Amino acid sequence: MASPLRFDGRVVLVTGAGGVNDLGGDFRGVGKGSSAADKVVEEIRSKGGKAVANYDSVEAGEKVVKTALDAFGRIDVVVNNAGILRDGSFARISDEDWDIIHRVHLRGSFQVTRAAWDHMKKQKFGRIIMTTSASGIYGNFGQANYSAAKLGLLGLSNTIALEGKKSNIHCNTIAPTAGSRMTQTVMPEDLLETLKPDYVAPLVLWLCHESCEENGGLFEVGGGWIGKLRWERSLGAIVRQKNQPMTPEGVKANWKKICDFENATKPQRIQESIGSIIGVLSKIDSDGGVSTNHMSHAASTAPSGFARAIGYKFPPFSSAYTELETIMYALGVGASVKEPKDMKFIYEGSSDFSCLPTFGVIVAQKPLVGGGLGGVPELPISLEKVLHGEQYLELYKPLPRSGNLKCEAVIADVLDKGSGLVILMDVYSYFEKELICYNQFSLFLVGSGGIGGKRTSDKVKEAVAVPNRPPDAVLTDVTSLNQAALYRLSGDWNPLHIDPNFSSFAGFDKPILHGLCTFGFSARHVLQKFADNDASRFKAIKVRFSKPVYPGQTIKTEMWKEGNRIHFQTKIHETGDIVISNAYVDLVPASGISAKTSSAHEELQSTLVFEEIGRRLGDIGREVVKKVDAVFEWHITKGGNTAAKWTIDLKNGSGKVYQGPAVGSADTTFTLSDEDFMEVVLGKLDPQKAFFSGRLKARGNILLSQKLQMILKDYAKL
Repeated sequence: MASPLRFDGRVVLVTGAGGVNDLGGDFRGVGKGSSAADKVVEEIRSKGGKAVANYDSVEAGEKVVKTALDAFGRIDVVVNNAGILRDGSFARISDEDWDIIHRVHLRGSFQVTRAAWDHMKKQKFGRIIMTTSASGIYGNFGQANYSAAKLGLLGLSNTIALEGKKSNIHCNTIAPTAGSRMTQTVMPEDLLETLKPDYVAPLVLWLCHESCEENGGLFEVGGGWIGKLRWERSLGAIVRQKNQPMTPEGVKANWKKICDFENATKPQRIQESIGSIIGVLSKIDSDGGVSTNHMSHAASTAPSGFARAIGYKFPPFSSAYTELETIMYALGVGASVKEPKDMKFIYEGSSDFSCLPTFGVIVAQKPLVGGGLGGVPELPISLEKVLHGEQYLELYKPLPRSGNLKCEAVIADVLDKGSGLVILMDVYSYFEKELICYNQFSLFLVGSGGIGGKRTSDKVKEAVAVPNRPPDAVLTDVTSLNQAALYRLSGDWNPLHIDPNFSSFAGFDKPILHGLCTFGFSARHVLQKFADNDASRFKAIKVRFSKPVYPGQTIKTEMWKEGNRIHFQTKIHETGDIVISNAYVDLVPASGISAKTSSAHEELQSTLVFEEIGRRLGDIGREVVKKVDAVFEWHITKGGNTAAKWTIDLKNGSGKVYQGPAVGSADTTFTLSDEDFMEVVLGKLDPQKAFFSGRLKARGNILLSQKLQMILKDYAKL
């Protein structure tokens, strides 16, 4: 048996159905009494729990929540369960029956949840349950009022899930089939017994537990069965051409295709929905129209499910580590007490103790080594056929010696190389809300190509050939027979690197070294030879994996210096085989980061714009603050690196613009290049198109950007 889920110290508010809050009326909402709620309170107390009853209507949400706060001092969970019925065919529903259903179900859930919201935000924890119905999801004869209110609850829940996420407030929706005072008049007694609430409550308990990460889910439940629901959308059809009218005849001609759910997508976010529409507009603009021929349309827009995996976002994840993990990693990639300058990476007591820059791949690898790739809905692949083809890592500042990084991963693109597919997986890692490193994993799917997809992408971080001359420097390291066994302790548990039987099955004579272990050896060589082991000088690395290394072999790194870029390739000394090719490390100049940053700021066109906005706020700042009430942070990039940060504070005082990250926290953070920023300001680049094409990245409350855009147009006249 698994250990029981505990709710010690948690305060839970349940509305309706004889819960802690119940008016006690009949299924139509008529009458009032205390017995229903009192009975449940008595039962809870008899079993050693604490409970109080409330007899207010859920429309008085603040009173209901106040009862919990007065009794227990906090509110952790809200289960919105109160409801009534006023059934009747659509033509016979009175205004009163329509209004009361919406007041109790939809408005009541809103009122109770809103009253608890700020308390949950302050304590950085909350779990909310909305109760919808199969009638709301599918419709049901004679329940138009009830169905409308119940589906409204789903929309409310979806939005609350998005807005509460950053405060650790999760909201999920259940559609139960269970016996209650509402259903006792329409269900036979034996069916009521088999569909008793006891078979619904365990799902609610799990969704409300602090360890449950589910958020924004919709579940049908009843009789001991639970199923999760999701939306599905047909591939659809483009029924107009550039500069041509859209006609009903065109819709009719494409109706079969519009309603064809073969190769259907499963959108989960509004960005996916709007993004596809923006993509259609771009296609019409660029192609001058799209053929309505079914085969040509399929070939051009979605050759297979793989193409529809583009843009898939993995569930966000955290990577926490201490000095122990960074030291273990350093030892895993060959750092040694034999080299005095390595002590800064393997001894936490060193005055200049540092985290090796390439540890950045470890914090980002969870979707790859944790099996997350196999969970991509449109990417049904065999993980044993996945090879790590290339790797790119970029640091925006040195990694902290210990920390908890929040990571976001996305399938950036899928390429068809004929003999296989290449998946580009981008991972963004944040430390204390600041982007600290970016990874691009290039994964090769053997035997999955030849589907007619594109072969190139502007999202690829390209490998670069080494110079055609003798290397400027060469360093070697002998790997230990235990090297793979040691490196795998950093999180890559693939048995290919430890189990002889498994590696033999994969076609190798014996277990092979992790490619990213060889990657770490080589990067350490470059840092040692050209940066005096100064981790703060590391900027980026790109490699292409060519052949495997066996533990015990000698790794030789050949290096060429060209400005601040160190080209390199890695060989096996004993055989001469190239195992890493077309690789480079970019270093920050030895003159220092601060001087470079200052110089970069002077070259940015955006600097003039931010300064001008600041000047113009002097006259109308208070007026703007009243309309916007938000703080915006801008990360301006140059050559792919963050060159400047600006904050536009339209929340405090009379507003102000200043250079640097937001004091406190920003409501919305934008990242885009200096060039794209100027195009947006000059009206040459539409911000929405820039967002959906990936040229503009935004975090936080994205809807606030609409207010910012309005303010810039109305006041700044830029």
